[in-house]
Amino acid sequence: MDISKGDTLVMKKQHPCGDNRMLVLRSGMDFKLRCAGCGREFMIPRSKAEKNVKSVIKAAES
Repeated sequence: MDISKGDTLVMKKQHPCGDNRMLVLRSGMDFKLRCAGCGREFMIPRSKAEKNVKSVIKAAES
């Protein structure tokens, strides 16, 4: 899966705040994500994140 910094991930499950969109802050073996609803930042293993992604919204290229 081609996920890079700045992309927005639409997840299968919701964050406890109720939003299912996450912004990618860092990618590698782990992803650092920020919830689009509440702003909480967290780290998640790449394998777990890729399994739970419904779709990827690419960042606008400038």
